[in-house]
Amino acid sequence: MRDPYTQVTLDNGLRVVIEQMPDVRSAAAGFLVDTGARDETAPQAGVSHFLEHMMFKGTSKRHWRDITKDFDNLGSTYNAYTSEDRTIYYGWVRQTDLDAQIEILADMMTSTLPEEEFNMERNVVLEEIAMGKDQIEHVAFDFLQEKVFEGHPLAWPILGYESTVQALTRDQMWAYFQKRYAPDNMMLVVAGNIDPDEVIKSIHRHCGHWKPSGTTSSRVPPKMHSGTDVLPLDRFRQQIVAITVPAAPAGGVEAEIATAVATILGGENSRFFWNIVQTGISPRAGAFHYEYSDGGMILLYGSCQPDNCEKLHDAMRQEARRMSDEGVEEHEVQRVRNRRRTSLAIEAEVPYHRLTQLMDDMQYRAQPRTVETMLAEVDQITVDSVRDYLNKFPLSVAGHLVSVGPRHWPSSD
Repeated sequence: MRDPYTQVTLDNGLRVVIEQMPDVRSAAAGFLVDTGARDETAPQAGVSHFLEHMMFKGTSKRHWRDITKDFDNLGSTYNAYTSEDRTIYYGWVRQTDLDAQIEILADMMTSTLPEEEFNMERNVVLEEIAMGKDQIEHVAFDFLQEKVFEGHPLAWPILGYESTVQALTRDQMWAYFQKRYAPDNMMLVVAGNIDPDEVIKSIHRHCGHWKPSGTTSSRVPPKMHSGTDVLPLDRFRQQIVAITVPAAPAGGVEAEIATAVATILGGENSRFFWNIVQTGISPRAGAFHYEYSDGGMILLYGSCQPDNCEKLHDAMRQEARRMSDEGVEEHEVQRVRNRRRTSLAIEAEVPYHRLTQLMDDMQYRAQPRTVETMLAEVDQITVDSVRDYLNKFPLSVAGHLVSVGPRHWPSSD
């Protein structure tokens, strides 16, 4: 079988990964910048996300209105997002417009961070932070991260804090931008019905003149804290109860199994759904696997009336303990495998989804995987492999308990 991937590294350090998808009529391209919230210092919390906004605000060639118009003139589906580990910019167009799409994205990577737009965009970010404070789930997750990863950059929210965003200057952002947005700290991924040789020519033309910065990673693996933390907030009427336990990091079969464990426990048609939601203990309860390059956690959470905190907490603990002690059943594993297979089959047909899958593979595995390889890993999710995983990462450990809402629970009263 012919290798569908082309991988090259430009002289300036920019890594390029291309996947040919001959049966589609479109192509997606995206820059992965190896920088995110965990690469910030505490006083800079939020600079990565704020910078993502500023990348759309003008270059030496384009006013911010031109960036928007040029994307729209291509009929592009485009966006950007920031996480703890990375920042991504992408566009998805007809195959004939791929060169033009790469040119716009490449131009954005050389933003001038216009001074006249800086304060205005700061207000947009501050509004996002304010909106988050009106959502109890958002508040609870930020509080959880702050306590679970205390003393580590994963502790602060991706949006940052009102105080840090207010204090940030354009010159401070520019210094961060110059260091982190360099070709030797970036990757360009392309997926679709394209000619790799033509794409490489395009990339050399638009990105070959960039200068490297010599940036090296200084990330420290996170340590998860255990304990109990309470955030009393009278403005909400419901309570969030959340428990985090260590889990497998991103990359490898263990991460796939960890996601399956979380899905069986707290996904659709899950144990939480039948034994917590359907019994009236909580209107919303679930479990999720959060993964980073060097760590991971499974989050168990639910919302409830304040008087039901004990009942919700005990129910989640009971389901987690039962899974750790008794394992899972074949029909549960089969259901999760089938859902994952269907998801992969659908995503394999869409260049944008393949783009994000390739970015995950390159960042967390250092090599691309075919859909067939991904499906083979799904097949390794079995009753026995889940049991082995739970022996290594038990759900029954104390972990970290967080409670957010109008009731000061748990408390000594």
